[in-house]
Amino acid sequence: MSSLRPWRVLGFESSCDETGVALVECREGEAPRLLAQGLHSQIEMHQAYGGVVPELASRDHIRRVLPLTRQVLQSADLGLHELDAIAYTQGPGLAGALLVGAGTAVALAASLGLPALPVHHLEGHLLSPFLSADPPQFPFVCLLVSGGHSQLMRVGAVGDYELLGETIDDAAGEAFDKSAKLLGLPYPGGPHLARLAESGRADAYALPRPLLHSGDLNFSFAGLKTAVLTQARKIDLQDAQLRADLAASTQAAIVEVLLKKSLAALKQTGLRRLVVAGGVGANRSLRQALDQACARRGVRVHYPELALCTDNGAMIALAAAMRWQATQAGQPSQPAPTAPAPAGSFEVRPRWPLAMS
Repeated sequence: MSSLRPWRVLGFESSCDETGVALVECREGEAPRLLAQGLHSQIEMHQAYGGVVPELASRDHIRRVLPLTRQVLQSADLGLHELDAIAYTQGPGLAGALLVGAGTAVALAASLGLPALPVHHLEGHLLSPFLSADPPQFPFVCLLVSGGHSQLMRVGAVGDYELLGETIDDAAGEAFDKSAKLLGLPYPGGPHLARLAESGRADAYALPRPLLHSGDLNFSFAGLKTAVLTQARKIDLQDAQLRADLAASTQAAIVEVLLKKSLAALKQTGLRRLVVAGGVGANRSLRQALDQACARRGVRVHYPELALCTDNGAMIALAAAMRWQATQAGQPSQPAPTAPAPAGSFEVRPRWPLAMS
């Protein structure tokens, strides 16, 4: 394909409670470019239940996906005939929700005679900082912290991922959300806890830092949640200051573990570049702690734009586009998580570890 001919990928994300559609364009030798994106969050719908209801999530994806697709194409001023591939999240995620995005993508691809490219949700998060104003360069250590995942990986290139450590129980995002629920905060709890923590004392309560000195790069946050529950029962949660103090202490414990493990991963690998991706990567306290600690060590830190921290279609289209670029450049990398499915057929993978080297 000539470098004069742009390659355009339409991406669908529907793994949980955000419907995302986006269009990414790339050329050989150039960084991918986000042309347009649309996103609908189901937060308001699920708040009444205190968490995501899978059946409701699936039905809402059905209502949103086609209007968002039309919106994205209109914003980019492009027609369906100007697309080159359709990408979709194959997993992990909620089975019913994944089926909506996958079915839409595969049907659209078949009707246009285009390849339908399955993408790993976590690979999308991992590569999302490449759409930022300050994209990273390979190799780097990635701290991937989302609602259900906490992992440290060495990333050598697109498709070259080595798992360094991961959570053995609750992820950091779950620790934020579950602790927030214990404090009586609304869904989704993580952002509410972070805002409440701004008016609290981080050293008010001595909460545990699980596995902080374990000697490996694994995480564990279930014990912290239990400690928050125990402390919450001891104090008057109607007292605004006491509640803010507990929120601040909880956040400080999570941030310290993520910080220390990330620094240990950098030391272990000898790398001087850190990428932080996933929803928890938007946490202001975490960013400040990482920025300060890494600046003292001469380490560059990269984040996706705040709008790309949560689940979105841009990261899915980007991952597919970067796989294509790597192939065009003849770069050695592992095979894609899955090859394009035969026309009109597909499967989803609700539980699916990211392929590791």
